[in-house]
Amino acid sequence: MADVGDLLEEDARTRLAALRAEVAEHPERVAVLFPAAARRVARGAGPSGDPTGAEGPTLDDLVRADLLRVLAQALSPGDLAGEVDALYEYGDAEERRAVLHGLDRLDTREPEVAATARRLLADALRTNDTRLVAAAAASGTQALLDDHAWRQTVLKCLFVGVPLRLVAGVDERADAELARMCADFARERERAGRAVPADVHRVLERFPRVAGPDRPQDPTPRS
Repeated sequence: MADVGDLLEEDARTRLAALRAEVAEHPERVAVLFPAAARRVARGAGPSGDPTGAEGPTLDDLVRADLLRVLAQALSPGDLAGEVDALYEYGDAEERRAVLHGLDRLDTREPEVAATARRLLADALRTNDTRLVAAAAASGTQALLDDHAWRQTVLKCLFVGVPLRLVAGVDERADAELARMCADFARERERAGRAVPADVHRVLERFPRVAGPDRPQDPTPRS
């Protein structure tokens, strides 16, 4: 993930430094500082160039994720897990998205932190908010999920229209079982008279024997 300090103007970096110091010294104030971070430091498109956050973290996502990094240095794993869980639970959609992006900044070797990360990923993937789904799917903490749960992430992205190129591990973890699930998904869409996402072929093309000779045809080229 990009270092947000490299993306900010000098005055915004100064304001971020002040927030970092306050979180480090008074971690209990993160519940107030985290929501205020966008207003106090910066808003707008991040490295993806997308100001909506659908294609990648915004500046405000990165600022808040950086505060989670500082928080992780100030709290024990158990306390950190509780604070991160609360920031997500009581946050609005933008704050929840930032928490999901910030999971990569945490030490998920700690069992309490890993358990919280898995729970928040699962919660985000139950929604139909494409920005939350994309943030959860892109998180490196997808590596914490077993193969079945990870495959469900891929199917959710197909269902809501999140590009599969954003899914963490899609090229490394795609397997024959995922191809079978994608083929079934595509056939169900065809039978229902609904359009099949072109992205499904990202998986099917790698496992043509699983998809079968009657696999859906790719209607459009992908970049």
